[in-house]
Amino acid sequence: MLESTVAAIRPLDEAAMAAARELQGRLTKPAGSLGALEPLSVRLAGLAGACPPPLPDQAAVAIFAGDHGVHAQGVTPWPQEVTAQMIGNFLAGGAVVNAFARQAGASVTVVDVGVATPLSVTPPDPAARAADPAGPSALTVDVVATPADPDGPRLVAANVRAGTRDMTVTAALTRDEARAAVETGIRVADELVDGGAGILLTGDMGIGNTTPAAALVAVFAGVDAAAATGRGTGVDDETYARKVAVVRAALARHTPDPSDPLGVLAAVGGLEHAALAGLILGAAARRVPVLLDGVIAVSAALAAAAFAPDAVGAMVAGHRSAEPGATAALRHLGLDPLIDLGLRLGEGTGALLALPVVTGAVRVLHEVATFDAAGVAEK
Repeated sequence: MLESTVAAIRPLDEAAMAAARELQGRLTKPAGSLGALEPLSVRLAGLAGACPPPLPDQAAVAIFAGDHGVHAQGVTPWPQEVTAQMIGNFLAGGAVVNAFARQAGASVTVVDVGVATPLSVTPPDPAARAADPAGPSALTVDVVATPADPDGPRLVAANVRAGTRDMTVTAALTRDEARAAVETGIRVADELVDGGAGILLTGDMGIGNTTPAAALVAVFAGVDAAAATGRGTGVDDETYARKVAVVRAALARHTPDPSDPLGVLAAVGGLEHAALAGLILGAAARRVPVLLDGVIAVSAALAAAAFAPDAVGAMVAGHRSAEPGATAALRHLGLDPLIDLGLRLGEGTGALLALPVVTGAVRVLHEVATFDAAGVAEK
């Protein structure tokens, strides 16, 4: 599946992009006055192979969740059980990503690709949710079940293994495990697109996952561990120094080769990073845009680009995460973020905030009159 997906990824359509540039030049506005929205609309036309490209309707957020053996190295003060507890919060509709998804009209799919805690989801009491939608969740997390509400967030059980191994001791994953996670992401992309999604948004959950993200950025973007590593959930100076040392130690142990993306994901990646890379590849193969969230997403995007350089044509950088590795990754990918609000939450929140910007860029090509049609004199 991985090889056939990569083989299906093609460059952007030059004729469609030329038509979009020409149309932008005839719309009732000064040339270039919409700034970054204009090249974005051109790129989306190239992805779709049509001008104007389809409106990015039925946005779908895919939140991939996994745990990390490197948590044992003290890279975060948060207990690993929070990963599973937050899945319960997502499914109850009580997380920030849920609030933003409701605002944007986006669906939310949570994928357990590598959570260490066995999941059992008990749907919350509907009457209690109706009385206080933002109140505490009645969800408990222990074996896999799907919430009763067919229109609410849903859980996909696709656990490859119960968390990665400690990358400072051994490879985080075997190559087969990394491949299984990547192909899980491809399958999720196919399912969402087959269900009508016109744009996919990346989401993630995994306590400690900014540490493997930093390692991935260091490898693929060719930057020092310190430049790729941030404070994640807001760790203190001592924990931050330990985190940088852990990333350096893992890279020194494995010396990952950036020309072997599957090997890099196996050595120092996370299951959610690998699955996100698969989601991006799947979207690119289907010619559907994928709106990237923060540092976890862009570290996965680096892996996707290493598999298939033309996959970058499907990527839209939703925002600039406060994590320094995100800026290094975006620079390497040649992507400019649409918004910069100092966010570092993850979950897909920044991508959701950027979604109206992407929609607006495409809507201009659909709805704005040309000078001729409007009877407006040109310069």
